[in-house]
Amino acid sequence: MAPKTRPEQGLPTRKQILDFIQNAETPAGKREIAREFGLKGHEKIQLKALLKDMAEEGLIDGNRTAFHRMGGLPKVTVLRVIDIEEGEAIAVPDTWQPEDATPPPRIRLVEPKGKRNPMGALKKGDRVLARTEEAGQGWRGYPMKKLALRSEQMLGVVEIDKSGQGWLQPVDKRVRNSAKISDLGGAENGELVLAEPVGRSVRASVKVTEVLGEPLAPKAFSLIAIHKHGIPNLFQPETLAEAKVAAKEPLSVERREDLRHLPIVAIDPSDARDHDDAIWAQPNAAGGFDALVAIADVSFYVRPGGAIDKEARKRGNSVYFPDRVVPMLPEILSADVCSLRSGEDRAAMACHLTIDAEGKVIDWRFTRAIVRIDEVIAYEEAQARIDEDRAGENLKGLWACWKALAKARQARDPLELELPERRVKLDEKGRITEIATRERLDAHRVVEDFMIAANVAAAKALEAKVAPVVYRIHEAPSREKLVALKDYLATFDKKLAMGQVITPGLFNRMLKDIADESEKALIMEAVLRSQTQAYYGPRNAGHFGLALGSYAHFTSPIRRYADLLVHRALVDAYGLEQPAPKGAIPAESGLSERDRADLGRVSDAISQAERRAMEAERETIDRYVAAWLSARVGDVFDCRITGVQKFGFFATIITLGGDGLVPVSTLGGERFAYDEKAQVLAGERSGDSYAVGQILRLRLAEANPLTGALKFELEQGGGRIEPRGKPLALKKRGNHLVGARGRPANIRHQGRGKKR
Repeated sequence: MAPKTRPEQGLPTRKQILDFIQNAETPAGKREIAREFGLKGHEKIQLKALLKDMAEEGLIDGNRTAFHRMGGLPKVTVLRVIDIEEGEAIAVPDTWQPEDATPPPRIRLVEPKGKRNPMGALKKGDRVLARTEEAGQGWRGYPMKKLALRSEQMLGVVEIDKSGQGWLQPVDKRVRNSAKISDLGGAENGELVLAEPVGRSVRASVKVTEVLGEPLAPKAFSLIAIHKHGIPNLFQPETLAEAKVAAKEPLSVERREDLRHLPIVAIDPSDARDHDDAIWAQPNAAGGFDALVAIADVSFYVRPGGAIDKEARKRGNSVYFPDRVVPMLPEILSADVCSLRSGEDRAAMACHLTIDAEGKVIDWRFTRAIVRIDEVIAYEEAQARIDEDRAGENLKGLWACWKALAKARQARDPLELELPERRVKLDEKGRITEIATRERLDAHRVVEDFMIAANVAAAKALEAKVAPVVYRIHEAPSREKLVALKDYLATFDKKLAMGQVITPGLFNRMLKDIADESEKALIMEAVLRSQTQAYYGPRNAGHFGLALGSYAHFTSPIRRYADLLVHRALVDAYGLEQPAPKGAIPAESGLSERDRADLGRVSDAISQAERRAMEAERETIDRYVAAWLSARVGDVFDCRITGVQKFGFFATIITLGGDGLVPVSTLGGERFAYDEKAQVLAGERSGDSYAVGQILRLRLAEANPLTGALKFELEQGGGRIEPRGKPLALKKRGNHLVGARGRPANIRHQGRGKKR
């Protein structure tokens, strides 16, 4: 039967073709048009001629693959990202001057996935050269190249010279030049502002669009990161209204397992803003343990497709700064109703575990429950009670079970690379009181191993039901990185056989056999650099670092959207649906049909959001460190070289982690040669050399709190700087000394002192 849209005789009219292109659910090419109107044989040849005429008349643009209406949007054009909706970048034409003054079209950008995306995650303000096409009810854009930023996210400090001319001093340490300000917008000298370019040229002036205030005031550093990375930090009124409705919903005991009699405890950092996990364990009759991991039941309050859910998808995760949290969920949920507070009834997703004496999880089940947390304890307090033999049965049961889990961990032999974590302490006015590294306690390991057990159980429980899973994936090192590691280890007379199976235990044994601490630090950094970055995805590739075949994030749905998706999948797979909260929240709390059909898209989006958060958090810590050190310019510190370039080398203060540059011009009067392959600077006359991992004393020359940048110089000026302790195991390669390559990569999972 011919389609309804086909005319009674002959070809479709121009209007019918344009209407079909406009309303088609998929991109419409010659084949789709012919199929829609039932054209065959000679009619297809006539259609080809008609489409050519329409293109020449300016009615359509495209080729046989996909046509779209003409109307001011070229097939290839520059687009500007204006928003991120459900993990997709939304863009408009960078220039839009249609004759009829219609609003610019909103274009959904289709980004390449995973390793095929060399541009990285797009964010608000980015400009791209893209191929456009009209598809269904809207437009799609396919980015071809990311262009230089002319974004509204230009952040800097106003500096007014003697003539009265204003200049924008950037806060991004990668931007070296100031920009001329043509419109101060009421800003005064020394104020932190947002600005945007005026004109199209590279040297265009800028105009101030928003005055943010004193750049060195408390809480300014996190504000800089929020604006620079485009992190959403304000909730829309409809989102807050929906959260208020959800928060008032009473808990029903009828369809939940009542676990309020169990003395469950939450062990968290002393400065934790929310509590989404709690644990309990006791010995069982079989010589093992019965354990419970209770997680906030966020999926009950945040339903798919609602305003809260859309905002949470956009954020991807909470972002933690020393002075504030940018939460994934409104605070009435994240810090109140969903947070597992002591002594209050809370909705929880309960993971029941049966663990044998060797720490192997032999059984699990998941329920929706009501819990009442017995106590919220800081890591340090929990450790002190154990060490001082004043722990109650709750903690004793947890530690006994953990010792079994630790046996299983040891047998599994995951990658054991402890990285110091910097902690910034502030007073009530937001001023820095201390910067130090967090001490790693057994209490941290206890919570971590319980969380890992629950995460593994969640992944395997979903696999057992052949249900969708958002895996936490950490792939094994690539061959390219292993070859680089092999070449580097050869400089220490150590071998890495490429033919063997590469396991985390292989690296552990390699490091364990090194007695010299300086050499161990060098090789540990090289091992870190060989690791890949963890990400989320629906296709399992295992977790190399944890030596696990199946792993998902289940334990932090308050602050990670990936965990919320895993909860929803469990709700579907195990029939755990609950009555919906009253109001405008959708009824289903399982996975939406959209997510079920394409978990890859949302997994990519939350992986990108995680990387964005990690960069913002790290840069903010750098600014706090620079502010802390600005009063100690001229002091000398023990430092370790972390990277070498032809213009100098980078070093970090061992106790604080602040990174800074030592320019080659400060190393002495002689010429220094740069060995790019070996990452070494070597003096051509003296043979003095500087390589990654080397420890030396450096004087702090500059500290810029706005950019987080530090600059060092040698303690005694130019000349040879002897490393502290035993000489480094560097070998001659030609006329140069061979050292490590590049910087260490951080494979730890984002968290608040909890590594998952």
